[in-house]
Amino acid sequence: MTIQERYDKVLEWFRGNMPIAQSELNYSNPFELLVAVVLSAQCTDKRVNMVTPALFKAYPTAKEMAKASQHAIYEYIKSISYPNNKAAHLHRLAQKLQQDFEGQVPSDMQLLQKLPGVGRKTASVVMAVAFDKPAMPVDTHVFRVAHRLHLVGKSATTPLAVEKKLTRYIPKAEWGVAHHWLLLHGRYVCTARHPQCGSCGLSEVCPSKTIETT
Repeated sequence: MTIQERYDKVLEWFRGNMPIAQSELNYSNPFELLVAVVLSAQCTDKRVNMVTPALFKAYPTAKEMAKASQHAIYEYIKSISYPNNKAAHLHRLAQKLQQDFEGQVPSDMQLLQKLPGVGRKTASVVMAVAFDKPAMPVDTHVFRVAHRLHLVGKSATTPLAVEKKLTRYIPKAEWGVAHHWLLLHGRYVCTARHPQCGSCGLSEVCPSKTIETT
């Protein structure tokens, strides 16, 4: 099977079995999504969704969050992972948005990465989800599934290397949804420690289907 044939089979399966795939973070605008994605680093979406309603009620805009103290923000997010660092990021991020972008989240990859706490993956999520622009975020789930399905080779040892390989073979119009296909598959089926190979619809084309642990 050629690499293109492997991609074609994997994408065909996802198109037929997961036609709708989207973020599980709760948000109503680009600012809320950006904040939620920053909070989701090394934390579950479920936990993030538990704290953001009160956070967004208190600080519905970058302008309001920029006025808040880091400690005040911390009080809303202290139950998630690394709350001190994330409170600092959100405080400075909101100030940067207010000072440089009139409180609006930029829809440009490079500008997004200038915001405190925003790396390439976070920026890519905002681009794809909030602005429906072609981007392929690579988180731990996407990284793992791409390797297990042999969509990328062993030499792809960084998220950027995986991103470059995936975007080479996946149609540009499907980058955003393909990110969610791989992410959700990794979150619920092709899990890190106990992949559900027996119930996986991709087992026939998966070279790693006999693995039990990473």
